[in-house]
Amino acid sequence: MSEELTTEFYRGWAGTRLALHRMGSGRPLVLIHGLFSSAAINWVKYGHAARLAAAGFEVIMPDLRAHGMSEAPHDATAYPEDVLVTDALMLARHLGLEAGGFDLGGFSLGSRTATRAVLAGLEPRRLILAGMGLEGLAGWTKRSAFFLDAIARYGTIKHGDPAYVAQQFMKAQKVDLIAAGHLLGSVDDTPPEQLGDITMPTLVICGDVDQDNGSAPRLAQALPNARYVEIPGNHMSSVTQKELGQGIVDFLA
Repeated sequence: MSEELTTEFYRGWAGTRLALHRMGSGRPLVLIHGLFSSAAINWVKYGHAARLAAAGFEVIMPDLRAHGMSEAPHDATAYPEDVLVTDALMLARHLGLEAGGFDLGGFSLGSRTATRAVLAGLEPRRLILAGMGLEGLAGWTKRSAFFLDAIARYGTIKHGDPAYVAQQFMKAQKVDLIAAGHLLGSVDDTPPEQLGDITMPTLVICGDVDQDNGSAPRLAQALPNARYVEIPGNHMSSVTQKELGQGIVDFLA
């Protein structure tokens, strides 16, 4: 069946065992999930992967290190600068993905990772940046500090505190707090002036009330060859909307 989900593992930076989920057959489409989430939550649970598989794609969905079914090392040396980008480049080599022979996308942290992977030399035919705005790409220090504070106060944050939702999501996903703290410190900013180097057709798709990572329309304007698509929802709920998967299908088709 084209919608059967399979899981395998590959080795990322420093030999870390990383999970890789696949669905469908056809043109490879690599989709990277968001912070504290997983391929299962971002892409499978709400039908996006199945919709894309039905449209003729092989949907390839890694679990980032310290997420999902992937290993979560506690050694800080397992989280050098831009380690998620290194893992993405190693995944492309593992799969034998050639320039222009695949598509690439991500949600939130996955969009950061996909953006920086392209700047590091990955060459997808098309790029999808979901749940991301211009200010978010260049403002990771502030965003990271918010989550590091949530980790530091984990278990004591009360309803009404801005960090409460993050705490509850980490609880639901059984996030390894030590590994997550290391990972947060490994992510780099992407200054707006670097975006001119991303020349492939790009879809910027974001919830209509999602401002967690800044302005998605401004991100689309800053990219040389991008279009902006608005879908319902905020940063958490937009992932649950069928419009996310359909928007990606429409763009890639």
